Amino acid sequence: MKNTAYLILENGTVFEGRAFGAMGEVVGEIVFTTGMTGYLETLTDQSYHGQIVLQTFPLIGNYGVIPDDFESASVGAKAYIVKHPCQNPSNFRNEGDLDGFLAERGIVGLCGIDTRALTKIIRKNGVMNGKITAAPPTEADRLEAAAYSVRGPVAAVSARTQSKTEGGSRRVALMDFGAKRGIARALSVRDCEVWTFGYDTPEEEILKIKPSGIMLSNGPGDPADPANDVIIKTIHGLMKSGVPMFGICLGHQLLALANGYKTQKLKFGHRGANQPVKDLSTGCVYITSQNHGYTVIADNCSFVNVNDGTCEGLDYGVSFSVQFHPEARGGPLDTAFLFDRFIERMDAYAAR
Repeated sequence: MKNTAYLILENGTVFEGRAFGAMGEVVGEIVFTTGMTGYLETLTDQSYHGQIVLQTFPLIGNYGVIPDDFESASVGAKAYIVKHPCQNPSNFRNEGDLDGFLAERGIVGLCGIDTRALTKIIRKNGVMNGKITAAPPTEADRLEAAAYSVRGPVAAVSARTQSKTEGGSRRVALMDFGAKRGIARALSVRDCEVWTFGYDTPEEEILKIKPSGIMLSNGPGDPADPANDVIIKTIHGLMKSGVPMFGICLGHQLLALANGYKTQKLKFGHRGANQPVKDLSTGCVYITSQNHGYTVIADNCSFVNVNDGTCEGLDYGVSFSVQFHPEARGGPLDTAFLFDRFIERMDAYAAR
């Protein structure tokens, strides 16, 4: 590992550890994720844009770097905090180690701190900002952390150009707010041709391709951010077309806002691969992968979080949405059937 490095929270708490990955200073919102595996998917998930990711599981990086597991072409997180980064990974698909991976991409890492203590602070006090620095932190560093906010994250991570996959008997328009590759993959294996559109694409351009369905992806930030008003307006217009829509994570929240619901920030969010969700129509409980800091306020949910009762899904009849990730890699895949439900609704729409 490299030199001594520090983390100062906006409440003044300081942790001393060691630097790994890229050297430098970084400020961001600190969030924790409880996944034991899937660190590559976590790092390349653009929903973490503007955030410093803290892994609660102590040993990270033991199977190395596997490009096939990436959820996007770049790292979404601003920085990465782990207890013990593995220096000698072992896996038949491995192409490098975590330290080198972060260094190549300019992502600051911090290790060797008491990650359990840091997680407990966030759980007790709520999500807060922090700054990683090579020098012993000062009051100026604390003030810098406290003043930080994520600005325009969807515009920063959305696709710049339109693209599409080849083949498929159904045409799906994917609105990219920071989409994970797993979403397009789940649709492609179900005989769908996926057209990807940037976040600010007008509804007329999306409907021009005559889609069988419209997919609203995951993404970063506050769904009620005024910067998202153009998206919400577009979604509202697309709903009038009657084309089935399926929203995941941020897509779920934006679809809810377009239908008159409100959202609010959670104390510390849901991030990890072990969130229990109950289907209120059947009583079945599924284990899901999640990554969000906001929730929809609703009393007519289709799914709810078993731990805290927050909304995990809404059904609008033709369209529906969920807060969790049914396309999750590396799992769980308990709710992958929701893509089949989307297919069924698209086929019913086409058969009208």
